[in-house]
Amino acid sequence: MDTSFYPRGLAIGFSIAAVVGPIGVLCISRTLQKGFRSGFVTGMGAATADGIYGSIAAFGLTMISTVLVSLHVWIRLVGGLFLIYLGIKAMLTKPAERAAKVGGSNFLSMYFSTTLLTLTNPLTILSFAAVFAGLGVGTAGKNTLAAALVATGVFCGSSLWWLLLSGGVGLLREKLTSGWLIWINRLAGAVLMIFGMIVLISLIR
Repeated sequence: MDTSFYPRGLAIGFSIAAVVGPIGVLCISRTLQKGFRSGFVTGMGAATADGIYGSIAAFGLTMISTVLVSLHVWIRLVGGLFLIYLGIKAMLTKPAERAAKVGGSNFLSMYFSTTLLTLTNPLTILSFAAVFAGLGVGTAGKNTLAAALVATGVFCGSSLWWLLLSGGVGLLREKLTSGWLIWINRLAGAVLMIFGMIVLISLIR
């Protein structure tokens, strides 16, 4: 078996997660609001969703992907509305002067909300399938171990990106004044709202 399936999955997961989008903005916003751990937990929610979609593409679970894609209008509608809600919430939330103490229940809420939000774009499965084919891992589904290595690599690559992003923003956070944090938070909230509206407008079209 080709042992390069894992590193190729790692590269795919990292590169797809690194694309600037609403989840990245949300991770930055939560890191600025509450500190590194909140941002990283948010990113891990996205990594979990990437791992799920990567697994569906790697194992060739056609029936599941077909159902998700067929329901993408309703799923994306929920995702767009949720992005607008998160944007409004981010704009109205005042960043803590120090990293806030976040309880376990809040971490779970951040994790699962981001996982579900990332899953509201079922067309991601098609993106993974296309990238897999382009990088020569499209045949992984024919071998269970190979598919598992690709899916694990996707999850680890995505997790690595969120660790770097939340860690970097966390370090920057310590050097910003409260005034800067407030304005950056408002900007992040506005961007999240714009992403949400773009999703809703795309559904109307």
